[in-house]
Amino acid sequence: MNSRFKLTLTFMVASLLFVATAAAYYLFAWFPAQNIQLNQQRVIQISQGKGFNQLCRQLAFERVIRVCAPLKWYSKFVPGSRAIKAGSYLVKPDISHHALLVLLSSGKEHQFAITFVEGERLRDLLAKLAGIDNLIADIGPTDQLAQRLGSEYQNLEGLLFPDTYYFAANSSGFDIVERAYQRMQSKLALEWDNRASNLPYANAYEALIMASIIEKETGLARERDLISSVFINRLHKKMRLQTDPTVIYGLGERFNGDITRKHLRQKTAYNTYRINGLPPTPIAMPGIESINAALHPANTQYYYFVSKKDQSHYFSKTLKEHNRAVRKYQMRKIHG
Repeated sequence: MNSRFKLTLTFMVASLLFVATAAAYYLFAWFPAQNIQLNQQRVIQISQGKGFNQLCRQLAFERVIRVCAPLKWYSKFVPGSRAIKAGSYLVKPDISHHALLVLLSSGKEHQFAITFVEGERLRDLLAKLAGIDNLIADIGPTDQLAQRLGSEYQNLEGLLFPDTYYFAANSSGFDIVERAYQRMQSKLALEWDNRASNLPYANAYEALIMASIIEKETGLARERDLISSVFINRLHKKMRLQTDPTVIYGLGERFNGDITRKHLRQKTAYNTYRINGLPPTPIAMPGIESINAALHPANTQYYYFVSKKDQSHYFSKTLKEHNRAVRKYQMRKIHG
């Protein structure tokens, strides 16, 4: 073997070693640590039965990664990385190729969220659920919901607990309603068991009705127990509650944003200017603070309150004092 051939062979071997080393460095060191192509986060959907090669092509087509081949080759050397799991995954721009494989094979799906807000009505809450694309529309007719939940009350108003609920894509909308219902049952039972003495409620449901009224009447959190005391004092004295939010609820779609004397005179099951005691159901979804206030009112001699137009209220013990406060603080008179 002459020296020229030896030199050529040595060069070829060295070149092959260099190429192999460079390829190995690229595949196992540089490429896995590099971030993917995304410039903003995106939810990636992996359908049931999709194989890794199909997913790799999907990621390249959706411009999550630049090309498929390096990821496909690298995955062959990472145990478990090709065992991708169906679901929805939130992929962020700063994630590396290696971390992407770990995420998509973890089964840790992205959790979407929906928040039920204190004071919302059932119809608004159900409309919110119906507007979410990632939920299965299986709630069904509103008048059948109570029966499906096993509730003794036909009207579910106020019986869903306001909170943030998390769910994976293609989850059941009814499942969220059921979770909110069960959470309210649990919270209300605990609060009821620890209630103050001498309350004018026959059961926990009546306390929930009161809590919903407090929720709609309260502008400042610190006044909840004071507003509760007014209503409870009135119930003890067999006085009508005379609270506008119940009137508005009873008017339903007829209410156009302006309450009038005609509305106050109109008799509905919810017009507490015309009926004695509590209305038949809650009028909104009360939060835990309002439930607590309904079951732990302040100890006062107040029987009246009027808005001071700054979210706070002026509380009075007598009608005479209340009328003075109305003249002082109510700039806009009820008309009609």
